Amino acid sequence: MLTFILKRLLAGVTVLIAISVATFFLLYFSSSNIARNILGEFATQDQIVAKEHELGLDQPLFSRFLQWAGRAVTGDLGTAWITNQPVAQSLALRLPVTLTLVIVSIIGIAIIATLIGIAAAVQRGWIDRVVQVAAVIGEAIPEFVLAIALVTIFAIQLGWFPATSSIQPGLLDAAWIASLTLPVIAIVLNGLTSSAQQIRSAVIAQLEKDYVRTLRSRGIPEPVILFKHVLRSAAPAGLTVLSLRFIGMLGGVVIIEQIFALPGMGALAVQSTTLGDTPLVMGVVLYTVIIVIIVNLLVDLANGWLNPKVRVS
Repeated sequence: MLTFILKRLLAGVTVLIAISVATFFLLYFSSSNIARNILGEFATQDQIVAKEHELGLDQPLFSRFLQWAGRAVTGDLGTAWITNQPVAQSLALRLPVTLTLVIVSIIGIAIIATLIGIAAAVQRGWIDRVVQVAAVIGEAIPEFVLAIALVTIFAIQLGWFPATSSIQPGLLDAAWIASLTLPVIAIVLNGLTSSAQQIRSAVIAQLEKDYVRTLRSRGIPEPVILFKHVLRSAAPAGLTVLSLRFIGMLGGVVIIEQIFALPGMGALAVQSTTLGDTPLVMGVVLYTVIIVIIVNLLVDLANGWLNPKVRVS
Protein backbone atom coordinates (compact mmCIF):
# COMPACT_ATOMS: atom_id res chain seq x y z
CA MET A 1 0.00 0.00 0.00
CA LEU A 2 2.90 2.36 0.77
CA THR A 3 4.32 1.87 -2.73
CA PHE A 4 0.86 2.48 -4.14
CA ILE A 5 0.57 5.80 -2.24
CA LEU A 6 4.09 6.92 -3.18
CA LYS A 7 3.42 6.27 -6.87
CA ARG A 8 0.23 8.32 -6.72
CA LEU A 9 1.98 11.17 -4.85
CA LEU A 10 4.83 11.18 -7.37
CA ALA A 11 2.35 11.34 -10.24
CA GLY A 12 0.50 14.18 -8.49
CA VAL A 13 3.68 16.21 -7.97
CA THR A 14 4.60 15.71 -11.63
CA VAL A 15 1.19 16.98 -12.72
CA LEU A 16 1.46 19.94 -10.35
CA ILE A 17 4.85 20.99 -11.76
CA ALA A 18 3.72 20.55 -15.38
CA ILE A 19 0.54 22.61 -14.88
CA SER A 20 2.40 25.32 -12.95
CA VAL A 21 4.99 25.73 -15.73
CA ALA A 22 2.37 25.71 -18.48
CA THR A 23 0.12 28.21 -16.65
CA PHE A 24 2.93 30.62 -15.85
CA PHE A 25 4.17 30.80 -19.45
CA LEU A 26 0.66 30.92 -20.93
CA LEU A 27 -0.17 33.86 -18.64
CA TYR A 28 2.93 35.65 -19.87
CA PHE A 29 2.05 35.20 -23.55
CA SER A 30 -1.65 36.07 -23.06
CA SER A 31 -1.11 39.16 -20.86
CA SER A 32 0.12 42.53 -22.07
CA ASN A 33 0.36 46.06 -20.67
CA ILE A 34 -0.01 44.74 -17.13
CA ALA A 35 1.56 47.82 -15.55
CA ARG A 36 -0.75 50.14 -17.52
CA ASN A 37 -3.79 48.05 -16.52
CA ILE A 38 -2.83 48.45 -12.88
CA LEU A 39 -1.97 52.17 -13.02
CA GLY A 40 -4.75 53.21 -15.38
CA GLU A 41 -4.86 54.79 -18.80
CA PHE A 42 -3.53 58.17 -17.59
CA ALA A 43 -0.22 56.78 -16.26
CA THR A 44 2.91 58.23 -17.78
CA GLN A 45 5.57 56.13 -19.49
CA ASP A 46 7.99 56.72 -16.58
CA GLN A 47 5.39 55.45 -14.10
CA ILE A 48 4.79 52.37 -16.24
CA VAL A 49 8.51 51.61 -16.45
CA ALA A 50 8.86 52.05 -12.69
CA LYS A 51 5.88 49.74 -12.05
CA GLU A 52 7.25 47.07 -14.38
CA HIS A 53 10.55 47.24 -12.49
CA GLU A 54 8.70 47.00 -9.15
CA LEU A 55 6.79 43.90 -10.30
CA GLY A 56 9.86 42.33 -11.89
CA LEU A 57 8.34 42.40 -15.36
CA ASP A 58 11.61 43.73 -16.81
CA GLN A 59 13.43 40.52 -15.85
CA PRO A 60 13.79 37.47 -18.14
CA LEU A 61 10.72 35.22 -18.08
CA PHE A 62 12.57 32.10 -16.99
CA SER A 63 14.22 33.99 -14.12
CA ARG A 64 10.81 35.26 -12.96
CA PHE A 65 9.43 31.73 -12.99
CA LEU A 66 12.33 30.37 -10.95
CA GLN A 67 11.84 33.16 -8.38
CA TRP A 68 8.11 32.42 -8.15
CA ALA A 69 8.66 28.65 -7.91
CA GLY A 70 11.35 29.10 -5.24
CA ARG A 71 8.98 31.14 -3.07
CA ALA A 72 6.01 28.84 -3.79
CA VAL A 73 7.92 25.81 -2.49
CA THR A 74 8.23 27.57 0.87
CA GLY A 75 4.53 28.50 0.88
CA ASP A 76 5.05 32.13 -0.16
CA LEU A 77 2.86 32.77 -3.22
CA GLY A 78 3.75 36.44 -3.37
CA THR A 79 1.53 39.52 -3.24
CA ALA A 80 -1.45 40.28 -5.47
CA TRP A 81 -0.58 43.04 -7.91
CA ILE A 82 -3.99 44.72 -7.79
CA THR A 83 -4.91 44.56 -4.10
CA ASN A 84 -1.38 44.34 -2.60
CA GLN A 85 -2.64 41.57 -0.28
CA PRO A 86 -0.69 38.33 0.24
CA VAL A 87 -2.00 35.74 -2.22
CA ALA A 88 -2.11 33.02 0.44
CA GLN A 89 -4.25 35.26 2.67
CA SER A 90 -6.67 36.07 -0.17
CA LEU A 91 -7.03 32.37 -1.00
CA ALA A 92 -7.46 31.40 2.66
CA LEU A 93 -10.45 33.75 2.90
CA ARG A 94 -12.08 32.54 -0.33
CA LEU A 95 -11.29 28.82 -0.32
CA PRO A 96 -13.61 27.82 2.60
CA VAL A 97 -16.65 29.21 0.75
CA THR A 98 -15.94 27.24 -2.42
CA LEU A 99 -14.94 24.06 -0.61
CA THR A 100 -18.05 24.19 1.61
CA LEU A 101 -20.25 24.65 -1.45
CA VAL A 102 -18.62 21.81 -3.39
CA ILE A 103 -18.23 19.33 -0.51
CA VAL A 104 -21.80 19.74 0.78
CA SER A 105 -23.10 19.39 -2.78
CA ILE A 106 -21.09 16.25 -3.54
CA ILE A 107 -22.15 14.64 -0.24
CA GLY A 108 -25.78 15.38 -1.07
CA ILE A 109 -25.36 13.95 -4.58
CA ALA A 110 -23.55 10.86 -3.25
CA ILE A 111 -26.21 9.97 -0.69
CA ILE A 112 -29.32 10.68 -2.76
CA ALA A 113 -27.90 9.33 -6.05
CA THR A 114 -26.80 6.10 -4.39
CA LEU A 115 -30.26 5.52 -2.89
CA ILE A 116 -32.01 6.31 -6.18
CA GLY A 117 -29.51 4.25 -8.22
CA ILE A 118 -29.94 1.20 -5.98
CA ALA A 119 -33.73 1.51 -6.06
CA ALA A 120 -33.71 1.76 -9.86
CA ALA A 121 -31.34 -1.20 -10.24
CA VAL A 122 -33.21 -3.48 -7.84
CA GLN A 123 -36.84 -2.50 -8.45
CA ARG A 124 -36.49 -1.60 -12.16
CA GLY A 125 -39.94 -0.80 -13.66
CA TRP A 126 -41.16 2.81 -13.49
CA ILE A 127 -38.41 3.93 -11.11
CA ASP A 128 -35.77 2.83 -13.60
CA ARG A 129 -37.51 4.59 -16.49
CA VAL A 130 -37.92 7.81 -14.48
CA VAL A 131 -34.21 7.80 -13.54
CA GLN A 132 -33.11 7.33 -17.15
CA VAL A 133 -35.40 10.08 -18.47
CA ALA A 134 -34.47 12.43 -15.61
CA ALA A 135 -30.76 11.82 -16.30
CA VAL A 136 -31.16 13.11 -19.84
CA ILE A 137 -33.21 16.11 -18.70
CA GLY A 138 -30.81 16.87 -15.84
CA GLU A 139 -27.80 16.91 -18.18
CA ALA A 140 -29.66 19.10 -20.68
CA ILE A 141 -30.48 21.84 -18.15
CA PRO A 142 -27.39 23.84 -17.09
CA GLU A 143 -27.04 24.44 -13.38
CA PHE A 144 -27.05 28.22 -13.84
CA VAL A 145 -30.58 27.95 -15.31
CA LEU A 146 -31.65 26.01 -12.22
CA ALA A 147 -29.93 28.63 -10.06
CA ILE A 148 -31.79 31.50 -11.71
CA ALA A 149 -35.10 29.63 -11.37
CA LEU A 150 -34.45 28.96 -7.67
CA VAL A 151 -33.55 32.59 -7.05
CA THR A 152 -36.70 33.76 -8.83
CA ILE A 153 -39.01 31.43 -6.91
CA PHE A 154 -37.52 31.08 -3.43
CA ALA A 155 -35.64 34.37 -3.04
CA ILE A 156 -37.56 36.98 -5.05
CA GLN A 157 -41.14 35.59 -5.04
CA LEU A 158 -41.30 33.80 -1.67
CA GLY A 159 -38.46 35.59 0.15
CA TRP A 160 -37.36 32.44 1.97
CA PHE A 161 -33.67 32.88 1.15
CA PRO A 162 -31.45 35.85 0.28
CA ALA A 163 -31.01 36.47 -3.44
CA THR A 164 -27.34 37.30 -2.94
CA SER A 165 -24.80 36.11 -0.43
CA SER A 166 -24.27 37.87 2.89
CA ILE A 167 -21.26 35.72 3.80
CA GLN A 168 -18.35 37.62 5.31
CA PRO A 169 -15.09 35.79 4.45
CA GLY A 170 -13.36 34.72 7.64
CA LEU A 171 -16.54 35.03 9.74
CA LEU A 172 -18.52 31.84 10.41
CA ASP A 173 -22.17 32.61 11.18
CA ALA A 174 -25.76 31.72 10.18
CA ALA A 175 -25.37 33.63 6.90
CA TRP A 176 -23.46 30.65 5.50
CA ILE A 177 -26.50 28.34 5.74
CA ALA A 178 -28.92 30.89 4.30
CA SER A 179 -26.55 31.93 1.50
CA LEU A 180 -25.41 28.43 0.46
CA THR A 181 -28.77 26.63 0.53
CA LEU A 182 -29.98 27.63 -2.94
CA PRO A 183 -26.55 27.20 -4.63
CA VAL A 184 -26.22 23.71 -3.14
CA ILE A 185 -29.74 22.76 -4.28
CA ALA A 186 -28.98 23.98 -7.82
CA ILE A 187 -25.77 21.93 -8.02
CA VAL A 188 -27.36 18.82 -6.50
CA LEU A 189 -30.36 18.95 -8.86
CA ASN A 190 -28.04 19.30 -11.86
CA GLY A 191 -25.79 16.37 -10.98
CA LEU A 192 -28.18 14.09 -9.11
CA THR A 193 -29.95 12.18 -11.86
CA SER A 194 -26.93 11.54 -14.08
CA SER A 195 -24.94 10.25 -11.10
CA ALA A 196 -27.90 8.06 -10.05
CA GLN A 197 -28.12 6.67 -13.58
CA GLN A 198 -24.44 5.70 -13.61
CA ILE A 199 -24.62 4.14 -10.14
CA ARG A 200 -27.69 2.23 -11.30
CA SER A 201 -25.73 0.85 -14.27
CA ALA A 202 -22.84 -0.19 -12.00
CA VAL A 203 -25.20 -2.00 -9.59
CA ILE A 204 -27.04 -3.76 -12.43
CA ALA A 205 -23.71 -4.93 -13.89
CA GLN A 206 -22.83 -6.50 -10.53
CA LEU A 207 -26.28 -8.05 -10.04
CA GLU A 208 -25.81 -9.92 -13.34
CA LYS A 209 -22.48 -11.48 -12.25
CA ASP A 210 -22.19 -15.21 -11.53
CA TYR A 211 -21.13 -14.70 -7.91
CA VAL A 212 -24.51 -13.08 -7.15
CA ARG A 213 -26.36 -16.14 -8.48
CA THR A 214 -24.06 -18.35 -6.41
CA LEU A 215 -24.80 -16.34 -3.25
CA ARG A 216 -28.54 -16.55 -3.94
CA SER A 217 -28.34 -20.31 -4.51
CA ARG A 218 -26.78 -20.67 -1.05
CA GLY A 219 -29.78 -18.96 0.51
CA ILE A 220 -28.02 -15.79 1.59
CA PRO A 221 -30.59 -13.03 2.22
CA GLU A 222 -30.99 -10.48 -0.58
CA PRO A 223 -30.15 -7.43 1.63
CA VAL A 224 -26.85 -9.07 2.63
CA ILE A 225 -25.99 -9.77 -1.01
CA LEU A 226 -26.88 -6.22 -2.01
CA PHE A 227 -25.24 -4.20 0.75
CA LYS A 228 -22.28 -6.46 1.61
CA HIS A 229 -21.22 -7.78 -1.80
CA VAL A 230 -22.85 -5.91 -4.68
CA LEU A 231 -22.35 -2.39 -3.31
CA ARG A 232 -18.71 -3.10 -2.43
CA SER A 233 -18.03 -4.29 -5.98
CA ALA A 234 -19.95 -1.41 -7.57
CA ALA A 235 -18.38 1.24 -5.31
CA PRO A 236 -15.23 1.87 -7.43
CA ALA A 237 -17.34 2.89 -10.42
CA GLY A 238 -19.52 5.11 -8.23
CA LEU A 239 -16.49 6.71 -6.56
CA THR A 240 -14.94 7.46 -9.95
CA VAL A 241 -18.15 9.12 -11.12
CA LEU A 242 -18.40 11.22 -7.96
CA SER A 243 -14.73 12.23 -8.08
CA LEU A 244 -15.09 13.41 -11.67
CA ARG A 245 -18.23 15.29 -10.65
CA PHE A 246 -16.33 16.90 -7.74
CA ILE A 247 -13.47 18.02 -9.99
CA GLY A 248 -15.95 19.38 -12.54
CA MET A 249 -17.67 21.35 -9.79
CA LEU A 250 -14.47 23.23 -8.95
CA GLY A 251 -14.69 24.88 -12.36
CA GLY A 252 -18.46 24.90 -12.67
CA VAL A 253 -19.09 26.80 -9.44
CA VAL A 254 -17.61 29.92 -11.04
CA ILE A 255 -20.98 30.75 -12.62
CA ILE A 256 -22.93 29.74 -9.51
CA GLU A 257 -20.77 32.01 -7.36
CA GLN A 258 -21.33 34.87 -9.78
CA ILE A 259 -25.13 34.40 -9.73
CA PHE A 260 -25.35 34.31 -5.93
CA ALA A 261 -22.48 36.81 -5.38
CA LEU A 262 -20.62 34.27 -3.26
CA PRO A 263 -17.10 35.39 -2.20
CA GLY A 264 -15.44 32.16 -3.36
CA MET A 265 -12.50 31.04 -5.46
CA GLY A 266 -14.47 31.22 -8.70
CA ALA A 267 -15.18 34.92 -8.40
CA LEU A 268 -11.56 35.53 -7.40
CA ALA A 269 -10.30 33.55 -10.43
CA VAL A 270 -12.48 35.54 -12.84
CA GLN A 271 -11.42 38.88 -11.33
CA SER A 272 -7.70 38.09 -11.24
CA THR A 273 -7.67 36.65 -14.77
CA THR A 274 -9.52 39.67 -16.16
CA LEU A 275 -7.06 42.11 -14.56
CA GLY A 276 -3.97 40.04 -15.42
CA ASP A 277 -2.98 39.57 -11.77
CA THR A 278 -0.45 36.79 -12.41
CA PRO A 279 0.48 35.93 -8.76
CA LEU A 280 -3.19 35.59 -7.82
CA VAL A 281 -4.02 33.49 -10.89
CA MET A 282 -1.07 31.22 -10.17
CA GLY A 283 -2.24 30.86 -6.57
CA VAL A 284 -5.77 29.89 -7.67
CA VAL A 285 -4.41 27.36 -10.16
CA LEU A 286 -1.97 25.91 -7.63
CA TYR A 287 -4.61 25.47 -4.93
CA THR A 288 -7.09 23.97 -7.41
CA VAL A 289 -4.57 21.44 -8.73
CA ILE A 290 -3.58 20.45 -5.18
CA ILE A 291 -7.25 19.86 -4.30
CA VAL A 292 -7.72 17.74 -7.44
CA ILE A 293 -4.60 15.71 -6.61
CA ILE A 294 -5.81 15.10 -3.05
CA VAL A 295 -9.28 14.03 -4.26
CA ASN A 296 -7.79 11.66 -6.85
CA LEU A 297 -5.45 10.20 -4.24
CA LEU A 298 -8.30 9.59 -1.79
CA VAL A 299 -10.40 7.97 -4.52
CA ASP A 300 -7.47 5.78 -5.57
CA LEU A 301 -6.93 4.74 -1.96
CA ALA A 302 -10.62 3.94 -1.55
CA ASN A 303 -10.64 1.96 -4.82
CA GLY A 304 -7.47 0.15 -3.77
CA TRP A 305 -9.05 -0.75 -0.45
CA LEU A 306 -12.26 -1.96 -2.11
CA ASN A 307 -10.53 -3.76 -4.97
CA PRO A 308 -6.97 -5.11 -4.38
CA LYS A 309 -6.54 -5.58 -8.15
CA VAL A 310 -6.26 -1.78 -8.46
CA ARG A 311 -3.18 -1.74 -6.20
CA VAL A 312 -1.60 -4.52 -8.21
CA SER A 313 -2.23 -2.74 -11.53
